[in-house]
Amino acid sequence: MNTHIKIFLLLFFSSATLIAQDLQGVATYKTQRKLDFKIDSTQVGGMQDQIMAMLKKQFEKTYTLTFDKGHSIYKEDESLAPPSMGNSMIIMSGMGDSGELYKNTKEQRYVRQSDLFGKLFLIEDKLKKTDWKLHSDTKNIGTYTCYKATKEKELDAFELDEAETSKETTTVTAWYTPQIPVSNGPGEFQGLPGLILELSYDSQTILCSKVTLNPKNKTTIKPPTNGKSVSQLEFDAIMTKKMNEMKSQHDDFDDENSFQIKIRG
Repeated sequence: MNTHIKIFLLLFFSSATLIAQDLQGVATYKTQRKLDFKIDSTQVGGMQDQIMAMLKKQFEKTYTLTFDKGHSIYKEDESLAPPSMGNSMIIMSGMGDSGELYKNTKEQRYVRQSDLFGKLFLIEDKLKKTDWKLHSDTKNIGTYTCYKATKEKELDAFELDEAETSKETTTVTAWYTPQIPVSNGPGEFQGLPGLILELSYDSQTILCSKVTLNPKNKTTIKPPTNGKSVSQLEFDAIMTKKMNEMKSQHDDFDDENSFQIKIRG
């Protein structure tokens, strides 16, 4: 990182410390994904365009991040959730964005509430190491000046024809703003000297569309409490088993109106 960026960040955080003490805000994020694959027409009877449009909608979601200096809750805006795909079978591996996600950046831990085939789980674990590389690139997102940061992320891709999980990595590009001095961001991401307003990795993008700072009605940020408590490794094992069971049942069920798509990462 260039010397002038280090000096800027040091001066900014020195002056912003008192402001950050009582800072609370709500950031709205929208997600998108590029769909780089073709659907076999023999599976869907010439409905490729309609199905691609439906799939695109599944990835256009809206989330809110309610945050203060050390805690946050990230969850989907259910009122804007896309419609169900009916009896179609879609495996979306590695998304990691279902349910409420509570992060405690002071204690470097998280609690994620996830509904897996009708059963609630509370995934409690440590936040991943924040090995960001800071760059000198800048751009404006709305009224905020943002700086670029990158890191490598390990993706979990559940192979439908194998019982084990393969590992791949992708480069995550983040744009954060020191003008909002909280070390947080959408989903699992955090650990930068400012709120992350944009993220992109693999084929998906998460972009902040609105930030409200110090709203009149403040929210008490607490972790979710309903569900069976498990670690991330335990939950991943349960998910892999369920996915394999679902695939086996799907293979045994011959329905001309059903189809299967695997989306990795």
